[in-house]
Amino acid sequence: MTRSKNPDSTMSASSTEAPSFASLGVPGQLVRVLAEGGIETAFPIQTATLPDSLAGHDVLGRGRTGSGKTVAFALPMVARVAASGHRTEAGRPRGIILVPTRELAVQVNETLEPLAKAMRLRTKVIVGGVRQTPQVNALRSGVDIVVATPGRLEDLIRQGHARLDNVQVTVLDEADHMADLGFLPIVKQLLDMTPKGTQRMLFSATLDRGVDVLVKRYLSSPITHEVDSAESPVPAMEHHVMNVSRADKFAVVQELVSGKGRTVAFTRTKHSAKKLAAQLTAAGIPSLDLHGNLSQNARQRNLAAFSDGDVRVLVATDIAARGIHVDDICLVLHVDPPTEHKAYLHRSGRTARAGAEGIVVTVGTPEEKGLVRALMKQADIHPTHHTVEPGAKVIRDIAGPAADRVEPAPVVERAQAQKPARTRAPRPHQGSRSSAGHAKATTASGRRRRPAGRRTPA
Repeated sequence: MTRSKNPDSTMSASSTEAPSFASLGVPGQLVRVLAEGGIETAFPIQTATLPDSLAGHDVLGRGRTGSGKTVAFALPMVARVAASGHRTEAGRPRGIILVPTRELAVQVNETLEPLAKAMRLRTKVIVGGVRQTPQVNALRSGVDIVVATPGRLEDLIRQGHARLDNVQVTVLDEADHMADLGFLPIVKQLLDMTPKGTQRMLFSATLDRGVDVLVKRYLSSPITHEVDSAESPVPAMEHHVMNVSRADKFAVVQELVSGKGRTVAFTRTKHSAKKLAAQLTAAGIPSLDLHGNLSQNARQRNLAAFSDGDVRVLVATDIAARGIHVDDICLVLHVDPPTEHKAYLHRSGRTARAGAEGIVVTVGTPEEKGLVRALMKQADIHPTHHTVEPGAKVIRDIAGPAADRVEPAPVVERAQAQKPARTRAPRPHQGSRSSAGHAKATTASGRRRRPAGRRTPA
């Protein structure tokens, strides 16, 4: 299988028999917005959940990443908030969507915002890692729907900038990942602030690690819809394991990512992600890193550059895996195999999204054979194994036609500004203790120079 893909396949229906959104009860204004974005028929998770969620029922949606969950909860969120007839009040949103990562919040809002505008509703992303002033000002002006990470929203509530007593619809997206990140205590606090009896929807791949407690405590007679099993591998994925020597590892990785399609490469540490991105860029393959050490603005810039096609390779850590929702990722490369099978499935879920095809390759050194074997068994994956060296045919087949090499931008050394020559202060007269004790060294500009060893308060 080569890495060529139909660029429109991610948002197209997998079957001509898929129902239209209008037939599922979606309001006409929202149907038109979807059509303008090329979305005309529903995916299975949308077909299953929309009739119930639009009717106001609590919904538990279980499905793999990339199944179309964002549209599945964005439509009822907008439709029901718009139909409530309540007016917008400062600091009191009527809908909240809680997500585990900043990147996911931004991307959810990209889907939500045009739908909300069509119904004259305002949305706002509330996340940490950036200045809170614009978020506070937006809340003050009145926001209908908030897309938030739990920590920042709880912080703004504690400061008195927001209240949740007017919320009519609540969505928890990727609840299992919020559990993995330790957010469930804050999520419970936030849900306790929303009025009882209001609509709640929860979407999660699994119900372990405390997610089942959220369902029992906060969802009222939820209607459960499951699309594929909770952790099932995607049929459209090809899985390969490349057994390489440690000496050949980087050369094999470089060849695998040298094609024209988008690749997400995963490393175990932030340092490794930064180092690999720099090495690939130096080798003529434009790459950027994505990990927790970057500021939120830097992470968004790098993700946008990858999404827009300015770079073809994104090197990420596990913490960023769930926040990468980019169309047409052809290859997921496990440069460092993860330590548990759920991480493998979540990483791999960046490709073959919403019915599209994709390839997943794990690069394993001899000492990682046992780990890789256990991963595949636990994930119920049956990969094709290869023992390879640089230049192997299977590497070329997976990479596809090589992209043109891009010369890295030269690093321009900033010339050090020439410092003005210093002149000595007039020497005190010999024998004058008073003059010698109080004379101060100065620069040519006349400014006093601080004596060596003397410290100033931090």
